[in-house]
Amino acid sequence: MSLIALLIAIAVALAAWLLFRRRSGHDRHRRAMAGVLDAADALEARLRTARSEIEAVAGDGADPVREAMQEMLRQRLWLQQHGASASSGQLDAVRESIDAARSRIDHQLGRIERARAPLP
Repeated sequence: MSLIALLIAIAVALAAWLLFRRRSGHDRHRRAMAGVLDAADALEARLRTARSEIEAVAGDGADPVREAMQEMLRQRLWLQQHGASASSGQLDAVRESIDAARSRIDHQLGRIERARAPLP
């Protein structure tokens, strides 16, 4: 009788461990996906600012951030199609790519701001 109770206890413990492991993996994936989407939103906002700033300096008709915006749309489409099945590593790589793009845009905006500043 105690052997049956021990086997039941082991089965319950194993089921609880598997459920916890599955849930923690799901939470990690959900956090990675949320991080990618937050980074994409931040980059998109930064690209819109960059477009406005560059147009103010270069005049109407100039749209050097169009390619970056199109890439952003491609990344969002990829996330929509593959995000649910993507590994946390893949999502982290996409987020790093987005963060790097935002950093490059920030650098360009800094150059524009310095160019617009009056000379001392």
